[in-house]
Amino acid sequence: MAAWATWRTAMERALYGEGGFYRRGERPAEHFRTSVHASPRFAGAVARLLAEVDDALGNPARLDLVDVGAGSGRLLAHVLEAADPALAARLAPVAVEIAPRPPDVPAAVRWRADLPEAVTGLVIANEWLDNVPLDVVEQTPAGPRTLLVDPATGAERPGPEPSAAELAWLERWWPLREPGDRAELGAPRCAAWAAVIGRLERGVAVAIDYAHERAARPVYGTLTGYRDGATVPAVPDGSCDVTAHVALDACATAGERAGADATLLTTQRAALRGLGLSGARPPLDLAHRDPRGYLAALCAAGEDAELTDPAGLGGFGWLVQAAGVPLPAQISTSRP
Repeated sequence: MAAWATWRTAMERALYGEGGFYRRGERPAEHFRTSVHASPRFAGAVARLLAEVDDALGNPARLDLVDVGAGSGRLLAHVLEAADPALAARLAPVAVEIAPRPPDVPAAVRWRADLPEAVTGLVIANEWLDNVPLDVVEQTPAGPRTLLVDPATGAERPGPEPSAAELAWLERWWPLREPGDRAELGAPRCAAWAAVIGRLERGVAVAIDYAHERAARPVYGTLTGYRDGATVPAVPDGSCDVTAHVALDACATAGERAGADATLLTTQRAALRGLGLSGARPPLDLAHRDPRGYLAALCAAGEDAELTDPAGLGGFGWLVQAAGVPLPAQISTSRP
Protein backbone atom coordinates (compact mmCIF):
# COMPACT_ATOMS: atom_id res chain seq x y z
CA MET A 1 0.00 0.00 0.00
CA ALA A 2 1.40 3.40 -1.00
CA ALA A 3 2.42 5.73 1.79
CA TRP A 4 0.50 8.72 0.49
CA ALA A 5 1.53 12.13 1.82
CA THR A 6 1.04 15.77 0.94
CA TRP A 7 3.68 17.21 -1.38
CA ARG A 8 4.99 19.43 1.41
CA THR A 9 5.54 16.46 3.72
CA ALA A 10 7.04 14.35 0.95
CA MET A 11 9.41 17.13 -0.15
CA GLU A 12 10.50 17.78 3.42
CA ARG A 13 11.43 14.13 3.89
CA ALA A 14 13.02 13.74 0.45
CA LEU A 15 15.17 16.87 0.67
CA TYR A 16 15.84 17.37 4.38
CA GLY A 17 14.89 14.20 6.23
CA GLU A 18 17.39 11.61 7.42
CA GLY A 19 19.36 10.58 4.33
CA GLY A 20 17.54 13.23 2.29
CA PHE A 21 18.93 14.80 -0.86
CA TYR A 22 20.44 17.88 0.80
CA ARG A 23 20.94 16.36 4.22
CA ARG A 24 23.45 13.91 2.78
CA GLY A 25 25.51 16.72 1.26
CA GLU A 26 24.49 16.72 -2.40
CA ARG A 27 25.88 19.81 -4.14
CA PRO A 28 23.64 21.84 -6.50
CA ALA A 29 26.39 22.19 -9.12
CA GLU A 30 26.39 18.41 -9.56
CA HIS A 31 22.74 18.46 -10.65
CA PHE A 32 21.98 21.87 -12.20
CA ARG A 33 23.87 25.01 -13.21
CA THR A 34 23.81 27.89 -10.75
CA SER A 35 25.08 31.46 -11.07
CA VAL A 36 27.61 30.85 -8.30
CA HIS A 37 29.23 28.00 -10.21
CA ALA A 38 28.84 29.54 -13.66
CA SER A 39 31.40 32.26 -12.93
CA PRO A 40 33.19 33.97 -10.02
CA ARG A 41 32.03 37.21 -11.62
CA PHE A 42 28.68 36.61 -9.94
CA ALA A 43 30.44 36.79 -6.56
CA GLY A 44 32.26 39.90 -7.75
CA ALA A 45 28.89 41.55 -8.37
CA VAL A 46 27.71 40.50 -4.90
CA ALA A 47 30.92 42.02 -3.47
CA ARG A 48 30.07 45.34 -5.14
CA LEU A 49 26.56 45.16 -3.73
CA LEU A 50 28.02 44.40 -0.30
CA ALA A 51 30.26 47.48 -0.52
CA GLU A 52 27.26 49.68 -1.28
CA VAL A 53 25.32 48.23 1.67
CA ASP A 54 28.39 48.78 3.86
CA ASP A 55 28.52 52.47 2.88
CA ALA A 56 24.78 52.87 3.53
CA LEU A 57 25.30 51.42 7.02
CA GLY A 58 28.15 53.83 7.74
CA ASN A 59 30.93 51.20 7.57
CA PRO A 60 30.14 49.41 10.87
CA ALA A 61 32.85 47.66 12.86
CA ARG A 62 31.12 44.36 12.06
CA LEU A 63 29.39 43.74 8.74
CA ASP A 64 27.30 40.59 8.37
CA LEU A 65 27.17 38.64 5.11
CA VAL A 66 24.72 35.74 5.31
CA ASP A 67 24.33 33.17 2.54
CA VAL A 68 21.09 31.23 3.07
CA GLY A 69 21.18 27.82 1.43
CA ALA A 70 24.93 28.15 1.02
CA GLY A 71 25.54 24.75 -0.58
CA SER A 72 29.30 24.34 -0.98
CA GLY A 73 30.05 27.77 0.51
CA ARG A 74 31.67 28.87 -2.75
CA LEU A 75 29.80 32.18 -2.95
CA LEU A 76 31.12 33.33 0.42
CA ALA A 77 34.64 32.17 -0.46
CA HIS A 78 34.61 34.13 -3.71
CA VAL A 79 33.14 37.26 -2.10
CA LEU A 80 35.89 37.18 0.52
CA GLU A 81 38.43 37.06 -2.31
CA ALA A 82 36.77 39.87 -4.26
CA ALA A 83 36.04 42.27 -1.38
CA ASP A 84 38.28 45.21 -0.56
CA PRO A 85 40.71 44.09 2.19
CA ALA A 86 39.55 46.82 4.59
CA LEU A 87 35.95 45.65 4.20
CA ALA A 88 36.88 41.97 4.36
CA ALA A 89 38.60 42.59 7.70
CA ARG A 90 35.26 43.71 9.19
CA LEU A 91 33.20 41.02 7.51
CA ALA A 92 31.37 38.31 9.47
CA PRO A 93 30.42 35.71 6.83
CA VAL A 94 27.81 33.11 7.77
CA ALA A 95 26.71 30.09 5.74
CA VAL A 96 23.22 28.79 6.57
CA GLU A 97 23.17 25.20 5.35
CA ILE A 98 22.02 21.86 6.80
CA ALA A 99 24.59 19.83 4.85
CA PRO A 100 27.97 19.16 6.47
CA ARG A 101 30.64 21.85 6.16
CA PRO A 102 33.00 21.12 3.24
CA PRO A 103 36.69 21.02 4.17
CA ASP A 104 37.70 23.78 1.75
CA VAL A 105 35.42 26.49 3.18
CA PRO A 106 37.51 29.43 4.49
CA ALA A 107 38.01 29.43 8.25
CA ALA A 108 36.45 32.89 8.51
CA VAL A 109 33.05 31.48 7.47
CA ARG A 110 30.74 30.44 10.28
CA TRP A 111 28.69 27.37 9.30
CA ARG A 112 25.28 26.88 10.90
CA ALA A 113 22.00 25.10 10.19
CA ASP A 114 19.67 27.96 11.12
CA LEU A 115 19.32 31.68 10.55
CA PRO A 116 21.26 34.08 12.78
CA GLU A 117 19.13 35.89 15.35
CA ALA A 118 20.07 39.34 14.02
CA VAL A 119 21.75 40.65 10.88
CA THR A 120 23.30 44.01 10.07
CA GLY A 121 24.55 43.83 6.53
CA LEU A 122 23.61 41.75 3.49
CA VAL A 123 21.64 38.50 3.16
CA ILE A 124 21.77 36.52 -0.07
CA ALA A 125 19.39 33.63 -0.68
CA ASN A 126 20.36 32.26 -4.09
CA GLU A 127 18.07 29.43 -5.23
CA TRP A 128 16.94 28.71 -1.68
CA LEU A 129 13.23 29.49 -1.68
CA ASP A 130 12.55 27.12 -4.58
CA ASN A 131 13.56 24.25 -2.28
CA VAL A 132 11.31 25.28 0.60
CA PRO A 133 8.72 22.45 0.63
CA LEU A 134 5.16 23.33 -0.28
CA ASP A 135 1.83 21.73 -1.08
CA VAL A 136 0.24 21.42 -4.51
CA VAL A 137 -3.44 22.17 -5.02
CA GLU A 138 -5.59 21.18 -8.00
CA GLN A 139 -8.97 22.51 -9.01
CA THR A 140 -11.52 19.67 -9.25
CA PRO A 141 -15.24 19.70 -10.14
CA ALA A 142 -15.83 19.66 -6.36
CA GLY A 143 -13.46 22.59 -5.72
CA PRO A 144 -9.75 22.88 -4.86
CA ARG A 145 -8.11 19.82 -3.34
CA THR A 146 -4.67 19.33 -1.84
CA LEU A 147 -2.87 16.67 -3.83
CA LEU A 148 -1.39 13.59 -2.17
CA VAL A 149 1.68 11.91 -3.66
CA ASP A 150 3.19 8.44 -3.45
CA PRO A 151 6.84 9.25 -2.56
CA ALA A 152 8.08 6.08 -4.26
CA THR A 153 6.54 6.74 -7.67
CA GLY A 154 5.34 10.34 -7.85
CA ALA A 155 1.77 9.21 -8.52
CA GLU A 156 -0.86 11.66 -7.27
CA ARG A 157 -4.45 11.61 -6.08
CA PRO A 158 -6.79 14.29 -4.70
CA GLY A 159 -6.75 14.75 -0.94
CA PRO A 160 -8.49 17.10 1.49
CA GLU A 161 -9.76 20.61 0.86
CA PRO A 162 -7.13 23.28 1.69
CA SER A 163 -7.53 25.16 4.95
CA ALA A 164 -9.21 28.56 5.10
CA ALA A 165 -5.83 30.30 5.31
CA GLU A 166 -4.55 28.33 2.31
CA LEU A 167 -7.67 29.15 0.30
CA ALA A 168 -7.20 32.83 1.13
CA TRP A 169 -3.56 32.67 -0.09
CA LEU A 170 -4.67 30.98 -3.30
CA GLU A 171 -7.38 33.52 -3.98
CA ARG A 172 -4.99 36.42 -3.55
CA TRP A 173 -1.88 35.03 -5.21
CA TRP A 174 -2.76 32.06 -7.44
CA PRO A 175 -6.48 31.79 -8.24
CA LEU A 176 -7.65 28.51 -9.76
CA ARG A 177 -10.39 28.78 -12.38
CA GLU A 178 -10.85 25.56 -14.37
CA PRO A 179 -10.77 21.89 -13.37
CA GLY A 180 -7.24 20.64 -13.86
CA ASP A 181 -5.61 23.98 -12.98
CA ARG A 182 -2.83 23.53 -10.44
CA ALA A 183 -1.15 25.86 -7.96
CA GLU A 184 1.86 25.52 -5.73
CA LEU A 185 0.84 26.86 -2.35
CA GLY A 186 3.61 29.35 -1.64
CA ALA A 187 2.68 30.31 1.93
CA PRO A 188 5.65 28.34 3.41
CA ARG A 189 8.03 30.32 1.16
CA CYS A 190 6.42 33.56 2.31
CA ALA A 191 6.92 32.51 5.94
CA ALA A 192 10.52 31.48 5.29
CA TRP A 193 11.32 34.83 3.67
CA ALA A 194 9.52 36.74 6.43
CA ALA A 195 11.78 34.94 8.93
CA VAL A 196 14.81 36.32 7.05
CA ILE A 197 13.47 39.88 6.99
CA GLY A 198 12.45 39.64 10.64
CA ARG A 199 16.11 39.11 11.54
CA LEU A 200 17.37 41.95 9.35
CA GLU A 201 17.94 44.80 11.82
CA ARG A 202 19.55 47.06 9.21
CA GLY A 203 20.65 46.22 5.72
CA VAL A 204 19.50 44.48 2.55
CA ALA A 205 18.20 40.99 1.79
CA VAL A 206 18.08 39.51 -1.71
CA ALA A 207 16.20 36.40 -2.84
CA ILE A 208 17.25 35.10 -6.26
CA ASP A 209 15.22 32.37 -7.90
CA TYR A 210 13.15 31.10 -10.77
CA ALA A 211 9.99 33.14 -10.30
CA HIS A 212 6.60 34.11 -11.66
CA GLU A 213 4.05 36.84 -10.91
CA ARG A 214 0.33 36.71 -10.26
CA ALA A 215 -0.61 37.90 -13.74
CA ALA A 216 1.28 35.04 -15.37
CA ARG A 217 1.21 32.00 -13.10
CA PRO A 218 1.78 28.71 -14.97
CA VAL A 219 -1.55 26.92 -15.28
CA TYR A 220 -0.15 23.49 -14.41
CA GLY A 221 2.54 24.58 -11.96
CA THR A 222 6.32 24.17 -12.15
CA LEU A 223 7.15 21.18 -9.94
CA THR A 224 10.36 19.66 -11.35
CA GLY A 225 13.11 17.21 -10.48
CA TYR A 226 16.85 17.53 -11.22
CA ARG A 227 19.47 14.81 -11.19
CA ASP A 228 22.99 14.77 -12.67
CA GLY A 229 22.40 17.82 -14.83
CA ALA A 230 19.11 16.60 -16.32
CA THR A 231 15.44 17.37 -15.73
CA VAL A 232 13.64 14.32 -14.34
CA PRO A 233 10.13 13.63 -13.01
CA ALA A 234 9.54 15.16 -9.58
CA VAL A 235 9.52 11.95 -7.55
CA PRO A 236 10.06 12.76 -3.84
CA ASP A 237 12.02 9.62 -2.99
CA GLY A 238 15.29 11.38 -2.07
CA SER A 239 17.05 10.47 -5.31
CA CYS A 240 16.73 13.90 -6.93
CA ASP A 241 16.29 17.57 -6.21
CA VAL A 242 12.60 18.54 -6.13
CA THR A 243 11.91 22.18 -6.80
CA ALA A 244 9.23 24.64 -7.89
CA HIS A 245 9.40 28.24 -9.05
CA VAL A 246 8.74 30.96 -6.49
CA ALA A 247 5.90 33.50 -6.21
CA LEU A 248 8.35 36.28 -5.33
CA ASP A 249 5.59 38.91 -5.39
CA ALA A 250 3.85 37.10 -2.53
CA CYS A 251 7.17 36.81 -0.68
CA ALA A 252 7.68 40.55 -1.14
CA THR A 253 4.42 41.32 0.66
CA ALA A 254 5.37 38.91 3.46
CA GLY A 255 8.72 40.68 3.76
CA GLU A 256 7.07 44.07 4.03
CA ARG A 257 4.84 42.79 6.81
CA ALA A 258 7.96 41.47 8.56
CA GLY A 259 9.65 44.87 8.56
CA ALA A 260 11.09 45.67 5.14
CA ASP A 261 11.07 49.42 4.44
CA ALA A 262 11.55 49.22 0.68
CA THR A 263 11.09 46.60 -2.02
CA LEU A 264 12.30 46.03 -5.56
CA LEU A 265 11.35 43.17 -7.86
CA THR A 266 13.61 42.92 -10.88
CA THR A 267 15.47 40.42 -13.03
CA GLN A 268 18.99 39.08 -12.63
CA ARG A 269 19.83 40.59 -16.01
CA ALA A 270 18.91 44.08 -14.83
CA ALA A 271 20.49 43.67 -11.40
CA LEU A 272 23.83 42.35 -12.65
CA ARG A 273 24.03 44.97 -15.35
CA GLY A 274 23.58 47.58 -12.66
CA LEU A 275 26.40 45.92 -10.74
CA GLY A 276 28.76 46.18 -13.69
CA LEU A 277 28.31 42.96 -15.66
CA SER A 278 27.61 44.37 -19.12
CA GLY A 279 28.62 41.41 -21.28
CA ALA A 280 30.08 43.85 -23.81
CA ARG A 281 32.81 42.43 -26.04
CA PRO A 282 36.21 44.12 -25.74
CA PRO A 283 37.34 46.35 -28.64
CA LEU A 284 39.02 44.37 -31.39
CA ASP A 285 42.10 46.57 -31.44
CA LEU A 286 42.88 45.35 -27.90
CA ALA A 287 43.73 41.99 -29.47
CA HIS A 288 46.68 43.64 -31.22
CA ARG A 289 47.80 45.81 -28.31
CA ASP A 290 47.34 43.25 -25.51
CA PRO A 291 46.43 39.75 -26.75
CA ARG A 292 46.29 38.24 -23.25
CA GLY A 293 44.20 41.13 -21.97
CA TYR A 294 41.86 40.74 -24.93
CA LEU A 295 41.36 37.03 -24.26
CA ALA A 296 40.71 37.70 -20.57
CA ALA A 297 38.18 40.41 -21.41
CA LEU A 298 36.53 38.17 -24.00
CA CYS A 299 36.21 35.38 -21.44
CA ALA A 300 34.70 37.80 -18.91
CA ALA A 301 32.21 39.02 -21.53
CA GLY A 302 31.14 35.45 -22.21
CA GLU A 303 30.62 34.74 -18.52
CA ASP A 304 28.66 37.98 -18.12
CA ALA A 305 26.51 36.99 -21.09
CA GLU A 306 25.64 33.66 -19.49
CA LEU A 307 24.81 35.25 -16.15
CA THR A 308 22.56 37.86 -17.81
CA ASP A 309 20.97 35.77 -20.57
CA PRO A 310 17.22 36.52 -20.29
CA ALA A 311 16.44 32.98 -21.50
CA GLY A 312 18.65 31.46 -18.81
CA LEU A 313 20.20 32.70 -15.58
CA GLY A 314 19.45 36.32 -16.45
CA GLY A 315 15.74 35.52 -16.33
CA PHE A 316 15.87 34.73 -12.61
CA GLY A 317 13.82 37.01 -10.38
CA TRP A 318 15.55 39.20 -7.80
CA LEU A 319 13.55 40.26 -4.75
CA VAL A 320 15.51 43.03 -3.04
CA GLN A 321 14.26 44.35 0.31
CA ALA A 322 15.86 46.87 2.65
CA ALA A 323 15.46 47.71 6.34
CA GLY A 324 16.87 50.93 7.78
CA VAL A 325 18.80 51.79 4.61
CA PRO A 326 17.83 52.79 1.04
CA LEU A 327 17.56 50.25 -1.71
CA PRO A 328 20.96 49.83 -3.41
CA ALA A 329 21.20 52.45 -6.14
CA GLN A 330 23.26 50.21 -8.42
CA ILE A 331 20.29 47.84 -8.66
CA SER A 332 17.30 50.14 -8.25
CA THR A 333 18.41 52.47 -11.05
CA SER A 334 19.29 49.68 -13.49
CA ARG A 335 17.14 48.80 -16.46
CA PRO A 336 16.67 45.50 -18.32
